[in-house]
Amino acid sequence: MDRADLATHREFLKDTLRLTVNFARTEQNRGIAPPPIEKPPRPDQQAIALPGEEAFQAFAGTDLLDAIGSRRSHRRFRDAPVTLAELAFLLWATQGVRQVLDAGHALRTVPSAGCRHAFETYLLVARVTGLEPALYRYLPVEQALVLERRSERLAAELGVATLGQQFVATAPVTFAWTVIPRRMEWRYDLAAHRVILMDAGHLCQNLYLACAAIGAGTCAIAAYHQELMDRLLGVDGGDEFTIYLAPVGKV
Repeated sequence: MDRADLATHREFLKDTLRLTVNFARTEQNRGIAPPPIEKPPRPDQQAIALPGEEAFQAFAGTDLLDAIGSRRSHRRFRDAPVTLAELAFLLWATQGVRQVLDAGHALRTVPSAGCRHAFETYLLVARVTGLEPALYRYLPVEQALVLERRSERLAAELGVATLGQQFVATAPVTFAWTVIPRRMEWRYDLAAHRVILMDAGHLCQNLYLACAAIGAGTCAIAAYHQELMDRLLGVDGGDEFTIYLAPVGKV
C-alpha cells in the first residue's frame, strides 16, 4: 500500500474540506433556484400508481428491536414474488415523501444533509405481482413508477454489471440508486460529496429494516462495473450515475 495515496484518500473521510469552501458563493446563496425534487417523467412515460400509506397497515406490528437485532445480509431468496403493496412500502420507507416544502425541498422518510436528497431510485423488476419484468424508476412525490425500458436481457446485463454476482441478477427486484450530485452541490459546493455517501447509508439501512416487515431480506452491493451499470440504467455517468445497489427477495 502506498501510504501517501492512503493519506490522500483518508482526507475525503474528514470534514476539513468544509473550511476551504466559500459558502457565500454556493448556488443556494447566489439565489439560483434549486434542482427539482425528482427527475420528471419523459413526455412518453405514464405514471403507474402505487399503493399508498393506507395499504401499509398490513405490515404493522414488526418489533423494531427484533428487526435490528436480527438484521443480516441475505444472498439467497425464496422463489416467491414480491407483491406490489410490499414494493410500494419498501420504496416509501427508503425515499418516500412526507411533505413537499417547495420546488426543491421535501421532507422524506430518511434524513439527508440540508434536505437535499440527491438520489433517484431505479428498480430492476423480475418477479413483482402486477408489474411486467422491466426497468422502472420511482416517483416519490406521486408515489408512482415510470417504465424506463423493457429487455429480455436485463437479468443477464445486471449479472455482468455486478461483476458476476448472480444472486443479484436472480433476485425478484433489485433497487439501484443513482445520485444527481448537483442537488447536493447546490447547497454545499465541494463539501457535498462526503455527505452524499452518508445519505446513501441512511436509505439502505431503512431498506434493511423495512424488509423485516414483509418477510424479505436484502444485501447492500457496492461492487459493480460503473460504466456498465450506468448504461444499464440509462444514465449519463456524469450528471447522474449509479451509487449503490440492493437486491430484495423473500427469505
